[in-house]
Amino acid sequence: MPTIANMEKVNGIVISGTPAVPDAHTLIATATASSSATLSFTLGLDSLYDAYEFRFENMHPATDGASFQFQVNAAGQSGFNETMTTTVILAHHHESNDATTLAYSTYWDQTQGTAYQSIGSYETGNDNDQSSSGILKLYNPFSTTYVKHFTSDGSGAYKVEYLVSLKTAGYINTTGAIDEISFAMDSGNIDAGVIKMYGIAKA
Repeated sequence: MPTIANMEKVNGIVISGTPAVPDAHTLIATATASSSATLSFTLGLDSLYDAYEFRFENMHPATDGASFQFQVNAAGQSGFNETMTTTVILAHHHESNDATTLAYSTYWDQTQGTAYQSIGSYETGNDNDQSSSGILKLYNPFSTTYVKHFTSDGSGAYKVEYLVSLKTAGYINTTGAIDEISFAMDSGNIDAGVIKMYGIAKA
């Protein structure tokens, strides 16, 4: 298996290295935003692992009310516009305790769409103490038999002092191997935040 331990950066991503024998959760790469339009992992997604986790921590938008999102490329493709069908459940709770919601969201889901998919939260505020965090899990991305499933669970500080949680799931409607993933805000840059990519060992 090729090693990437000696590469310091690939497309702006700091590579931490891949061991010859994978552990249960192996940190493969870390991407740190600094007024970044996108954070893209174009190295490290391969058939070594059954699943990959992307832990996004304190994703802070430059633009008030921006939503954190992701998309992927199948092997040999470009543009980060693979077809998805997704489902989204949201909950929110205002700091004043005078407004709460638990509902299915038809606004944030997609039906055979090619847009970036919102995860973690939506319309996060850009106050200094506001951000969005969570975990995106991508299952068996190198299968060439099945479509690719994903789940995401996260929370964030909405632009008008709500706590917002999004539970998102879906499938990427391609049997091609997924080997690249991109993260972005739906408006403006990612001002700050860290994304860590972990490989989950085969059973």
